[in-house]
Amino acid sequence: MSKTLVIVESPAKAKSIGKLLGKKYTIKASMGHVRDLPKSQFGVDVEHGFTPKYITIRGKGEIIKELKTAVKKADRVLLASDPDREGEAIAWHLANVLEIDENAPCRIEFNEITKQAVQNAVKAPRPIDYNRVNAQQARRILDRLVGYKLSPLLWRKVKKGLSAGRVQSVAVRLICDREEEINAFVPEEYWTLTAVFTRRGKDPFEAKLYKIGDKKAEIKNQVQIGEILKDLKGVSYRVVKITHREKNRQPAPPFTTSSLQQEAYRKLNFTARKTMMVAQQLYEGLELGKEGPVGLVTYIRTDSTRVAAQALTDARAYIQEKFGPEYVPEKPRQVAARGRVQDAHEAIRPTAVEREPEAIKHYLTPDQYKLYKLIWSRFVASQMSPAIIETTSIDITGGRYIFRATGSVVKFPGFTRVYVESRDDETKEEEGVLPALSEGEALEVKSLTPKQHFTQPPPRYTDATLVKALEEKGIGRPSTYAPILETIIKRGYVVREKKQLVPTELGIVVVDLLKKHFPDIIDVEFTAQMEESLDRIEEGEMDWVRVIQDFYGPFQETLARAEEKIGQVTVSDEVSEEICEQCGRNMVVKMGRYGKFLACPGFPECRNTRPLLEPTGVPCPQCKGELVVRRSKKGRKFYGCSRYPDCDFVVWDEPSGEKCPRCGGLLVIKRGRGEQEELECINERCRYRVGREKKAGSDGQAARDVAAGSELAEEGPFFESWHGDALLSPAGAKSSRTANPGTGGRS
Repeated sequence: MSKTLVIVESPAKAKSIGKLLGKKYTIKASMGHVRDLPKSQFGVDVEHGFTPKYITIRGKGEIIKELKTAVKKADRVLLASDPDREGEAIAWHLANVLEIDENAPCRIEFNEITKQAVQNAVKAPRPIDYNRVNAQQARRILDRLVGYKLSPLLWRKVKKGLSAGRVQSVAVRLICDREEEINAFVPEEYWTLTAVFTRRGKDPFEAKLYKIGDKKAEIKNQVQIGEILKDLKGVSYRVVKITHREKNRQPAPPFTTSSLQQEAYRKLNFTARKTMMVAQQLYEGLELGKEGPVGLVTYIRTDSTRVAAQALTDARAYIQEKFGPEYVPEKPRQVAARGRVQDAHEAIRPTAVEREPEAIKHYLTPDQYKLYKLIWSRFVASQMSPAIIETTSIDITGGRYIFRATGSVVKFPGFTRVYVESRDDETKEEEGVLPALSEGEALEVKSLTPKQHFTQPPPRYTDATLVKALEEKGIGRPSTYAPILETIIKRGYVVREKKQLVPTELGIVVVDLLKKHFPDIIDVEFTAQMEESLDRIEEGEMDWVRVIQDFYGPFQETLARAEEKIGQVTVSDEVSEEICEQCGRNMVVKMGRYGKFLACPGFPECRNTRPLLEPTGVPCPQCKGELVVRRSKKGRKFYGCSRYPDCDFVVWDEPSGEKCPRCGGLLVIKRGRGEQEELECINERCRYRVGREKKAGSDGQAARDVAAGSELAEEGPFFESWHGDALLSPAGAKSSRTANPGTGGRS
């Protein structure tokens, strides 16, 4: 009986494929790459066409020996590494090491680990694709040229242990540039005016000042809002225009790698690295009881939203059976991807739409279930009918002022029965249902609420928004987003603070240095053009050696100039008030693997270190100590007692410093999107919760809305303060000069 050897990357993938192919096939795993450039030396012969010097990766000797033995016993060898550049390079290296003819039909690939896909792949092997291999080699060599030539310069001029990467440096630049924008931002004041109307004692509804005369209402200061309130005293209000419109809300397309990382961060709080790790498990296959190992999703590294015809047919049949024919659109929905995409693989989708998340939940870990459900729901929703929303707007006049109330009603839920995409900024309040009114109808005003606001700076990047920015600007490719994020944080150029990516002083110094002396390396457009060149190498349109030559010549000249011009750059340590108990020096703040810590500046004579305790000002509810900020081994922030280990009190959520009015326990802050947050009691028997508006500085941003100040209250007896908002009430109401505590009427 003839035997076919199939070599894949991982044991999990081998197990899944072995079940699908049967006894005529032997499946072995290479455990990823078997060869790479050496770590201890440059490994690229610049003088002879940038020839790479590949060596066997340390620890892979036994694996290679086992594979060579298996090759000798087989009649045919098929290389089934992942279907992308990296996978093609792994197959090429295996062919070289195992002495397989790479020009023979030895390479197979499949987009999903299902019986049909794998068996079809086995029937159609092909030779190694050298264009893909060369594109991967070019990327690897370019990264080696930048990393091994530029990093030593940073060691000599700035600090030992630093690294500069062709793509990672651009990512750090984006974060640093955003920080500059935030620091340079000058907030501008503006006001809004909200009216509460009613009709003969019926339920009240809100409307906002929309126009003044024929112009859009733009209220820039307190004086203007005061004048408007004076004008509105005693005026009558009536409905002048009612508009009804129907609009279709279309579902989001199925996931690409980038959109999956973004949505998993928003909905599940997964980092890009965690998302890809769990997605890889779903792709390679998991044990589903009697079914055995099953690949649950298609290949997870893709920039395409394309879906296979059979998958579309299956999805439409499932939707019709589960939800009814009205939920199936007339035609299958295929959404064209934006910009330049490789389109080598389908979108990320379940391999079988009938395999519902709830049905297999007990076979999966919590993280696997959450991510599979996200992928499954997004795909099913993408093939469902649009939601139909009826929107209503009502214009109300009061003198020369026009107020507008808006509301919406869902007439047909469509895809929203299954899934709704999250957004990075979800501060917009949901519109409510408006009462039935008629044009010309008179209304009564219950109150007028002026509110002061300030424009906000652009937000710092999060994992999701940085991945989105990298994709939009053409920086990196689907397989590189997660490693980029991991690298810049690990190197200490960026830290996560309350889910936001904040540059460290070291990151800012390095970016400034690269901007000045290596403008191309740090230039977003230049890096995007280089990514496009790599794509063109893969498509056979460009020669990989020529691309590297064109880059390396100018880079080498710039490197030589920078060596002469750059002096010693000092990244000064932050000096603390803590005294080293061993030598008496003031300890300094250092950045380590798990965040900041205190160290003696007398190193190496004095090697004393100490955790950096960031006080919260909140007393420990368990003893007489104070709660301080600490970090777990994974870098996650939590709050513990300063008297640890004598007191072991810890809590994940930020303590508010307020006591529970019900049981006296500690209230912690539960933050959501937008302007609201909740306080929750940590006492499990109590669990008291109360909502409040975010305070200034909450989540790294100033509170967006501030109540009208006491100066407005002096305008007349019709102002009163209510929960920090200045209200215009009917004549005779008592006045108050109370504004938000501690704000002085402004943020």
